[in-house]
Amino acid sequence: MYSTIQHVNLVSDAVEARAYQLDAVNESLAGSMLLILPTAAGKTAVAWMLIAEKLIEKEGKILLIAPTVALVNQHLKGINKTLALEKIKPVSITGQNMVNKREEMWLSSRIVVATPQVVKNDIINEILRIEEYSLVILDEAHHCTGEHAMAQVGRLYNSKSLNPLILGMTASPGSNISQVEEICKNLNLERIHLRTPEDPMISGYLSNLEVQEIKVNVPEEILVLTNPLILWQKGIVDRERRLGIYIMPGEINHIGLSNAMDRAKRAINKGKKSAYSSISQIGIAMRLHHLINHMLCQGTAASREFLNRLEKENSNKSVRNFMRDNRIQKLLVEIKKKNEIHSKVGAVRRLVRERLRRNLDSKIIIFASFRDTITVLDEAMRDLKDARAIQFIGQTNRSSGEGLKPKEQIKRLEEFRNGTANVLISTSVGEEGLDIPTADLVIFYEPVSSETRTIQRRGRTGRQREGEIVVLIAEGTRDENARSAALKRERNMHKAVQRVKRRLSLSNHIGDNKLNNFKIKSEGKIITASEFLQREKDSHGPTVVEFDESKVKMEKETINRIKLEKFRSVGQRGLDEFD
Repeated sequence: MYSTIQHVNLVSDAVEARAYQLDAVNESLAGSMLLILPTAAGKTAVAWMLIAEKLIEKEGKILLIAPTVALVNQHLKGINKTLALEKIKPVSITGQNMVNKREEMWLSSRIVVATPQVVKNDIINEILRIEEYSLVILDEAHHCTGEHAMAQVGRLYNSKSLNPLILGMTASPGSNISQVEEICKNLNLERIHLRTPEDPMISGYLSNLEVQEIKVNVPEEILVLTNPLILWQKGIVDRERRLGIYIMPGEINHIGLSNAMDRAKRAINKGKKSAYSSISQIGIAMRLHHLINHMLCQGTAASREFLNRLEKENSNKSVRNFMRDNRIQKLLVEIKKKNEIHSKVGAVRRLVRERLRRNLDSKIIIFASFRDTITVLDEAMRDLKDARAIQFIGQTNRSSGEGLKPKEQIKRLEEFRNGTANVLISTSVGEEGLDIPTADLVIFYEPVSSETRTIQRRGRTGRQREGEIVVLIAEGTRDENARSAALKRERNMHKAVQRVKRRLSLSNHIGDNKLNNFKIKSEGKIITASEFLQREKDSHGPTVVEFDESKVKMEKETINRIKLEKFRSVGQRGLDEFD
């Protein structure tokens, strides 16, 4: 029987007592903080406890921001299930709610869950008085960079509130120091609370995840279709190398092309008119680079989607000329009359079939980057025994078809949770925050070079039991580089966070214990949260080995050294005098 949290504003026994979560709550009450925990480690439980504690205060509202409607709905359900709320009825506010009704909704409850765009717009339009909120929680806080709505909300809240308190939560803040610093700056954070999967206080709560890489061959038919594009791109790059514009050695890659584009622009600024032609040619090489990678790593469906998007960009003369080229027209004719022929589709079918054969109760998530690939995979599942697949895509309408409205997204997630469907085929919209406890297999149709997306995808399995992750890699393609890049960035992530953490002036100053209102029910007894926390810290702390003071008998070791006379004659000064 595990220990549970007892608090006046929490449903009794609803939250498991975990020392690392209580430690995070204690620190978050001391000031604005970025919480970084591995996926499935229970960041949301920290938010629940923080909300419960802040509700004790008579004044001040609470706002929880999540990036998607599906996540907003999930958080609202969690709050209603976990918090003991008598007079307070939490509400959710998203873009689905009409603007003229939102002002009344903001005033209707002390706890609001909302999407960032709505919050930003309503602050600017003076529908929402953000200064009335004593706590703002930002889920998936790695979005708080640039001009993202989350970042703008953070800046607005700090500028308007006299005593702001922010909790940013994420599993993947980014692999470089500047990105982590930008998040902290936009939210005006005082500290960072970081726990890695290797931390002894947290490791026991994480399920083991087996990551398996499966390499597949690119079909000969795709290689034949792609070869003219490769030759075309090589011809362009060879010409630009002779001109001194493309200077990167080795295989053609995106970094080399970007560098060449920058060099061409600098040449124009210096008055070299010939560089205008270089910019045009490098632009073509970049489009070819994307198309070649689509063909080799994704297949014909994703390539068709890519070309269809380019066809709709009629305003750009360069794109129009690219699409009119005979090689592109010929490729379009070929891939439009073909079904998907990439080996990855067959690999996905085999993995799903084998998993369901071993366990009919399995739930599987397949991630792919492109909607046409999603459609192909959905069709590939239809004749598989016991496979009940559904698509989960974003709401934006594109050339590849209409998206899913937020209500449809929520409905499909519920179908997956209750077992009506057992295979969820998702684009990147499903990567963040989906709480699907029983998903035990995640398939990456392609590796992604972003460590943030890799961590988010991986976190969709192993939440309550051991899970398996399979990454499909097309041999001899950018897939191989993308996988290694993501692993490298993930290793660098914790180093970057630690460096920023050390720079924050208040990172090690929490003050007095702030968990007095929390009690722990453990083995039939009620103890204080501080007592429980200290007990857990002691049990996971380093062990001290007692020193054995008994006398040790030391034996004198005799070292026999060979005299130098055995090697050279007395008085010898060089080899010529050797006797």
